[in-house]
Amino acid sequence: MRIIGGEWRGTRLPVADLDGLRPTSDRVRETLFNWLQPKIAGARVLDLFAGSGALGFEAASRGAREVLLVEREPGIVRTLRGTADRLKAGERIHIVQADALAWLQAPLHGRFDLVFVDPPFDAELWPRVLERLPPWLADDAWLYLETPAQGATAPGPAWQPHREGRTREVRYGLYRRVRPASEAVTLAPDPTPTAPIPDA
Repeated sequence: MRIIGGEWRGTRLPVADLDGLRPTSDRVRETLFNWLQPKIAGARVLDLFAGSGALGFEAASRGAREVLLVEREPGIVRTLRGTADRLKAGERIHIVQADALAWLQAPLHGRFDLVFVDPPFDAELWPRVLERLPPWLADDAWLYLETPAQGATAPGPAWQPHREGRTREVRYGLYRRVRPASEAVTLAPDPTPTAPIPDA
């Protein structure tokens, strides 16, 4: 696992051997950040299920102003903090040890321009995360969502699809917020399946 572009390009990221940890592949991240390239500079970014930190560190490497990584496993948090120290990330990277759903119910302390939602698949956390997310979002926020290849990927009417893709294992999409959402948001079936792309 490595950072693909930006200031820290080529930096390797350690990946813990932990059930449910499924880092976003290099190929998918490269596609995602090509979509995000005009939008990432200066953004405030939230990575809710940080895991390896690949998405959050990639965003910081490519010019995000601030990235907050939320991870509940203590060992992974120590690894993430070690990586941030090694990169001399300073105030650009903040790492919080917390359960993502519980963290979203904490007192609001700022809104985010871009949110990565890539939870462990077997926990089926997407609807609950999306329900609690709106207060944390900038009015024109972007959302990256990753789900199983055979699962639903659209986050609902409050989000406008921008780009979507699929590998043999995952479906992924980038969406833009179209209006502040005060009601619960649930996953809706994706009406336009996309063709698979090969894994890295």
